[in-house]
Amino acid sequence: MRLLPLPAARSALPVALAALTLGVTALPSGTAAAAADPFRGTGRLAVTSCPEPPLIDGGVPRSREYLTAAVACLNRSWSAHFARAGLTFRKPAVRFYEEPERRVCGVRWPSGAAAFYCTNRATLVFPLTGAWIEGRTDLYPLKVAAHEYGHHLQSLTGIRERAEARARAARNGRDPAEPGRRYELQADCLAGVFLGSVRRSLARSAADWEALSEAIRASGDDGEHRTHGSPANRVRWFERGYRSVSPAACDTWPAPRAEVS
Repeated sequence: MRLLPLPAARSALPVALAALTLGVTALPSGTAAAAADPFRGTGRLAVTSCPEPPLIDGGVPRSREYLTAAVACLNRSWSAHFARAGLTFRKPAVRFYEEPERRVCGVRWPSGAAAFYCTNRATLVFPLTGAWIEGRTDLYPLKVAAHEYGHHLQSLTGIRERAEARARAARNGRDPAEPGRRYELQADCLAGVFLGSVRRSLARSAADWEALSEAIRASGDDGEHRTHGSPANRVRWFERGYRSVSPAACDTWPAPRAEVS
């Protein structure tokens, strides 16, 4: 399956991480960081049946239908996992737009962003047009939805607060964007966990999964913008989650720098 180019199919770091409004002053590193992982010991995400609606190559109404079904399945899957783990769960709000607007969730629509998560209002924001979803018949829109949902999970578990603290501490360092990449790559991995848990019900071929890896690789950082991770590392973390089906495998914070470049 040949894919459309994906230069704009990125989540929005300015909305997701750059507000830095919470009063957390430090993030553990090394062994302490691993021990702080809220997903440690919670086990594998249960296998969930999540058949896809008709393929979304059918305009705005079909895109809305597809994403509504995807979010419903994400809610079922992760709410059950949180309940088993004794973690507090809340569904995110969801807002659909036929195309980007000037402002959303009280902020400017992030430049160059497709779908994204508004942390200040716990809201998944999905434009129903654009290269990330319009005219597509592959798994990439489902992966993007699962990635943005991963940011909601990071907020629910306190990971985002610690990520913001690390971003503040790194602001004047040699690589101030590194905390943001760890945050984004963890969301990639959590998306992989979800897709790995529902893969049998998606009725997709091996070629479809290979095409998804190509699409993820195409969405990696290039040039001077090092905000989401290199093409190889975006694929690496997604596949780590996909193969393990365990959110504990997605702890990017103690990972070597080379794995979050």
